[in-house]
Amino acid sequence: MSERVNWRVAKTRGRARRGQLKTEHGLIETPIFMPIATVGSVKTMLPDEVSALGASIILGNTYHLFLRPGLETLGQLGGLHKFMGWPGPILTDSGGYQVFSLANLLKTDEDGVTFQSHIDGHSIRLTPEISLDIQAVIGSDIRMQFDDVAAGESTRERYEEAMERSLRWAARSKTAHAASNDGSQIFGIVQGGTHEDLRVKSLEGLKAIGFDGYAIGGLSVGEKRAEAYRIVDVLAAAMPEESPRYFMGGGMPEEIVYYVSKGVDMFDCVLPTRNARHGTVFVWADEPAKCVRAALEAAETGATDVQVAACLYRTMHMRGEQWTVDESPLDSYSDADTSRNFTKAYVRHLFKAEEVLALRIATAQNLAFYLRMMAELRALIALS
Repeated sequence: MSERVNWRVAKTRGRARRGQLKTEHGLIETPIFMPIATVGSVKTMLPDEVSALGASIILGNTYHLFLRPGLETLGQLGGLHKFMGWPGPILTDSGGYQVFSLANLLKTDEDGVTFQSHIDGHSIRLTPEISLDIQAVIGSDIRMQFDDVAAGESTRERYEEAMERSLRWAARSKTAHAASNDGSQIFGIVQGGTHEDLRVKSLEGLKAIGFDGYAIGGLSVGEKRAEAYRIVDVLAAAMPEESPRYFMGGGMPEEIVYYVSKGVDMFDCVLPTRNARHGTVFVWADEPAKCVRAALEAAETGATDVQVAACLYRTMHMRGEQWTVDESPLDSYSDADTSRNFTKAYVRHLFKAEEVLALRIATAQNLAFYLRMMAELRALIALS
């Protein structure tokens, strides 16, 4: 943990926490959802639109930004905040997951990873030191350690190997981060697959090194949701109270509500933006405050995923013929302009006509849903 006090828990409700995280570019109220800006943009949206929907922090991707536009360009243009016109905080992942999931001819050794770019095939080398150097050029407020990511169906031996290596890389990442001395923060990443003992060992090792925050990585990669819930239940109870907790890459609304009920503070996921581009939108089942209260209470009392989801939302596939002459608003319970001012019939027409506006409206709808859900969760915890 750094000497500066960047984090405080303002209120609790059972294990759920409402907190405040200070960064160089502003204060983040948690629990929070971070829209994904992979290459410096939240797809189809302007930065001020994302902010107006309720986002206080976004996530940029180290691997993708390293490839395009590249460090020289980013450095000359003053980093990602200035480059994309986003004034608020930015978190960057380390690139470890993208190397695992996208790169070709991956070769891992004790020092780092050598791979071929998925764009043009040229050879690239990433190490903990290089990853943190890239994140420093990007200028993110919160940076992630470089980790060794094991595939979702790996053997226990492979999970253990990746976890142990990730711990060694965590120490190197922290040392590399300290050299930047720019007010940014660094989070460690807990690995170990669905093996509780490996996860606990990973967490204890990270705590011994000391980080500003702790992330749960290596889930939402194909395992059964019940397995992810079991691991998060164990880890969140063991994570330091005095540090923020981040679940990487998850997930569906009912998952987020469950993880918040267990004490997780930060989330990111491609689902709201990716689903929108494929024509699927999340809409409220009822008034948002009522929905979130019912969902959180259901999660706290051990309800099933299906029951928690039913409290919260419905999904609509906007290419469906049932919307052809439906003049009702896209989401009558949402307070976003795009949700109330456009009809289901119009949005369906835009998708069928392959108009870019369809993607923008659907993305705004889904981000508005996720970000309002987090705001209602914060309000509920504050009232407890």
